[in-house]
Amino acid sequence: MAQTESLKTMSDTPPDRLSVNPDSPYYDADLLERGIGIRFKGVEKTNVEEYCISEKWVRVAAGKTVDRKGNPMTLKLQGEVEAYFRDDAEEG
Repeated sequence: MAQTESLKTMSDTPPDRLSVNPDSPYYDADLLERGIGIRFKGVEKTNVEEYCISEKWVRVAAGKTVDRKGNPMTLKLQGEVEAYFRDDAEEG
């Protein structure tokens, strides 16, 4: 039983880097379906396209502007990044 709890604890840590773009190597549909929340400089962000905790940056959508492939144009913002699973925040 202790092993099951330790596996759950490991899976309750969001990845260091994650993207919502399916073409990205950092895309993970299962994690996105579970729901990831991002706090950037202590403020909840809902328009994050990609983040990296170790490098301390997020990419946010720049309005409704898209590139020629239909992907949203993004801005890279530097600062403290905190990622968490939304289902954990709702429980506790």
